[in-house]
Amino acid sequence: MAGETILSNDIFTKGILPFLLVFTIVFAILQKTKILGEDKKQIDALVSLSVALLLVAFAWPTGVITKLVPFLAVAVVIIFIFLLLYGFVASDKKEGLQLNKGVKIAAGIVILIALVVAVLWATNSLSFLTNAFSSGSNIWANVILIAAIIGVMAVALSSSGKPSGS
Repeated sequence: MAGETILSNDIFTKGILPFLLVFTIVFAILQKTKILGEDKKQIDALVSLSVALLLVAFAWPTGVITKLVPFLAVAVVIIFIFLLLYGFVASDKKEGLQLNKGVKIAAGIVILIALVVAVLWATNSLSFLTNAFSSGSNIWANVILIAAIIGVMAVALSSSGKPSGS
């Protein structure tokens, strides 16, 4: 097979990496919870080793892990990008530009929408959505109109309950 590296080899992706992941997580949980006693690193390591070896002995749980971990990695990166971008706006430092709470919330919503569009673009799903919206179907226009009405009603109802003096 052309272009295969050790990192894409089945032994590595379906054996070594799931083993290391499960061993590390189980060992960390046993160390943190101290279920087997304090200062029992050897026992925790043996239990973790047993669980990790049992995992790689069976194909189904290893397959589940190899399917879920890429999703986890992508989700962590997306959350990190959102928090990084939102941190530029929502900083509570005393020096520099001070924004009120409403502007921070609005900026967070704009950043979230931009991130959703970026993820849709990166996964080539954006063209599917633009084709669905431009196909002449009135259902999308109705969905957008109903969502806008619900949003306006939510804002109106949430602000009507507050006293006008504050």
